[in-house]
Amino acid sequence: MTFDSLNPATNQVVGTFADCAPADVDAAVAEARESARWWGEIGFKERRKRLLAWRSVLLDRIDELAHLVCEEVGKPVEDATLEIGLAVAHIDWAAKNAAKVLRRRQVSPGMLLGNHGASVRYLPYGVVGVIGPWNYPVFTPIGAIAYALAAGNAVVFKPSEFSPAVGTQLAESFAEVVGEQHVLQVITGAGATGAALAASEVDKIAFTGSSATGRKILAACAPRLTPAILECGGKDVAIVDADADLELAAQSIVWAGCSNAGQTCIGTERVYVHQDVYRKLLQRVVSIAEGLRPGSDAGASYGPMTLASQSDVVRRHIATALADGARAVLGGVESVREPYVHPVVLTDVPETSDAMREETFGPVLIVNSVASMQDAVARANSSPYGLGAAVFSGANGQRIASELRTGMVAVNSVIAFAGIPALPFGGVGESGFGRVHGADGLREFARSQAVAKLRVPIPIVVTSFERTPSAVRLFVDILRRLRG
Repeated sequence: MTFDSLNPATNQVVGTFADCAPADVDAAVAEARESARWWGEIGFKERRKRLLAWRSVLLDRIDELAHLVCEEVGKPVEDATLEIGLAVAHIDWAAKNAAKVLRRRQVSPGMLLGNHGASVRYLPYGVVGVIGPWNYPVFTPIGAIAYALAAGNAVVFKPSEFSPAVGTQLAESFAEVVGEQHVLQVITGAGATGAALAASEVDKIAFTGSSATGRKILAACAPRLTPAILECGGKDVAIVDADADLELAAQSIVWAGCSNAGQTCIGTERVYVHQDVYRKLLQRVVSIAEGLRPGSDAGASYGPMTLASQSDVVRRHIATALADGARAVLGGVESVREPYVHPVVLTDVPETSDAMREETFGPVLIVNSVASMQDAVARANSSPYGLGAAVFSGANGQRIASELRTGMVAVNSVIAFAGIPALPFGGVGESGFGRVHGADGLREFARSQAVAKLRVPIPIVVTSFERTPSAVRLFVDILRRLRG
């Protein structure tokens, strides 16, 4: 069976792809198992060489790949180019830092077992399954793929059914620099294909998508106790203090909330502003947002909603918020004009409204006034999500950031943490668990193994059935002297 990938702006067919059945998935995983042995054995130095060559291939074809992203998911070419550029930076970092992060390291055995050597080494899992999203079809999956490959694993990648052409292109470009084995394979299909991958004999799963689908992935992983990394979206917040640079805050918030048509898991959806600067900030946000124009032409600010069903969610959230007593200061329900959604700014939205509790995933900004930063933090932390956040403050940015229940925070900027390869990426609560990117991300794709090695035999042995009572007493005496 096959399915078509469609351009969301025109409904034209981008390509036709196989709808992989469980048997196809199992075959890919089995082939990856053989490839993983070879890839793990060639070592860090050779893997670094191959990954850096892949980086160069992607850079050479960045324009071609950006146009494919634009065609398949609808975002402007410039945005797609930036996305690919960030992905390339992560491939570069993973390749250059894997050996340093994952090399065998010595640790102290302590006084009680001072006659032993102690070390920790990090070994690849083997085969990692990566299930990617459609909204950032290059950057997001590369955050798992590159780090898994750098750690020595083979990867079976299922791109979203809405971006299979991009996923296929990534695998084909990798095969140009690693042609000996099928180290990175792509399987295409819808949710059933992803479920089959999670239930297969992979050694770990990295998933990006909704919380509801994340639960299904975990259920599929449960029978084999397959470990998983879940990045499940968010209801990200921006907090604006009374001493903030308001122009910087307004420009950043509108971009974070409306770029990619608001279809960004770490995009700003809720904004809490100190009452002293609330009106000024709100006015500036509205003036910037009303200058944006969605479309598929070169001059458009952002593209269409990739999923038609997401427009229904956006429409429902706007209508529910207004029914709950909110005010629309820009746009409204009429802003949803498929396949596009024009910018919407709401204010005075009750905390209990669906628009405040559920992920909207559209170009809708909620700007509410708060009496204090303590109030802002309390409201921010009331969300079941906990992915990213932004804080705009002159003097208290770091303090406010430290009080937020999120996996990532940008101070006086937005989503900068995603573009810094050394920083871990991930959330808490409904936003999932586990990390990609940085040293934490590399270690997610390697299993630690503790090794204790006897260096010098000693006459006092307590781990033997031939031990003497005096040996145990001496052990206790030593312990008291050291720790008493």
